[in-house]
Amino acid sequence: MIISNATADLETRVVRKTTLHILPFVMLLYFVSFLDRVNVGFAALGMNKAIGLTPEMFGLGGGIFFLGYFLLEVPSNLILHRVGARIWIARIMVTWGIVSAVSAFAVGPRSFYAFRFALGLAEAGFFPGIIFYLSQWFTVQQRAAAVAVFMAAVPLSTVVGSPISGAIMELPRFAGLSNWQWLYLLEGLPAILLGIIVLFVLTDRPGQAKWLEPEERTWLVDRLAIEKEAATARAPHTEGIFKALKNPSVWALAFVFFALSAGLYALGIWAPLILHQFGFKASTIGWLNAIPGIAAIPCMIIWSWHSDRKSERKWHIVLPCLATSTAFIVMALGHTALGIIVAMVLINISMSVMKGPLWSVPTMFMAGSGAAVGIALINSIGNLGGFVGPYAIGWLKTRTGSYAGGLYAVAGAFAASALVTFILLNRKQPREIAE
Repeated sequence: MIISNATADLETRVVRKTTLHILPFVMLLYFVSFLDRVNVGFAALGMNKAIGLTPEMFGLGGGIFFLGYFLLEVPSNLILHRVGARIWIARIMVTWGIVSAVSAFAVGPRSFYAFRFALGLAEAGFFPGIIFYLSQWFTVQQRAAAVAVFMAAVPLSTVVGSPISGAIMELPRFAGLSNWQWLYLLEGLPAILLGIIVLFVLTDRPGQAKWLEPEERTWLVDRLAIEKEAATARAPHTEGIFKALKNPSVWALAFVFFALSAGLYALGIWAPLILHQFGFKASTIGWLNAIPGIAAIPCMIIWSWHSDRKSERKWHIVLPCLATSTAFIVMALGHTALGIIVAMVLINISMSVMKGPLWSVPTMFMAGSGAAVGIALINSIGNLGGFVGPYAIGWLKTRTGSYAGGLYAVAGAFAASALVTFILLNRKQPREIAE
């Protein structure tokens, strides 16, 4: 299809405006989200002893967040699809910010479990809601890159958040509260404030975007409508909610994301304690934990851009899965701080680069409410890996005295994910919309 210079210029303007107006803000929201999920790893440096947590108890509490998340994920995304992202994302953020802050008042294992479970309930729907929201603003040819920029908030939160968390953990007791309690309080407040700001910043749909010119709104609305119609024509059986739940491709992608979540949160929650065994103080651990994220951010942007440019997803997911599996094995075999840090860098890069291509796949064969539910299902089932990964490491650490067993298990999950992805995308072969 031949595209006129005027149309190309119009598309360029629309992409630039939507990118600048939407991505930095949703990236900030996800930055705070991930920080509030994994700051428990730094809190553990003082909290575990204070409230009597064993490694197994801590692993269970660290992962139980995802059980609450799982229960409300699909219902939450259905509500978002009905009422709009602006109101529902604001509700999610204010609720999780409150729960995160009051986690400072855990007094034992049971209250620790309860706060982590409640945090999962409160945050359910945020991530898949944003992924679905981005699909309402970006065409399939820009979607992987848009998702990658959004998800760059994860390594960025490690880069910025780890040194801050490490510094807070060296504060003296103040106003009757320990440093780990101040960590929860101080890092919970931004979510509450940003939740209120969401109401004034997010626009639900392109047709409502006053910051786009009329011809820009018309072009974007029409282009997305054409893509939605084509997606529905390619896979009309995925349009229905319950049929989306039965789609084997949804479950295959959920398995891949299960491994990704297991690795992401096993590393995010346990990395401070793994580094602590080498005698580093909290502030040093904060800076060491930031190194992997610095390396991951540019890699994930470039990798997703290449995936979009080549309209290729399979190998852009399979190869990082295999690399992550190898790096976790290297980490399990590591006996020096340098070896552990090198492995962490490799793991962060390989896990990060697969996210954009992975999350661009669902909307290639789902549309409408089916896409909203399918994305939520992939995320909710997949996020159970965030429970299994941290808990497996804690359980095996209690019984073997080593982190190696849990790291090997995560490595195996990534190797299996590479095979599942290869089979899925060879079989389905979903195609991008042509110009």
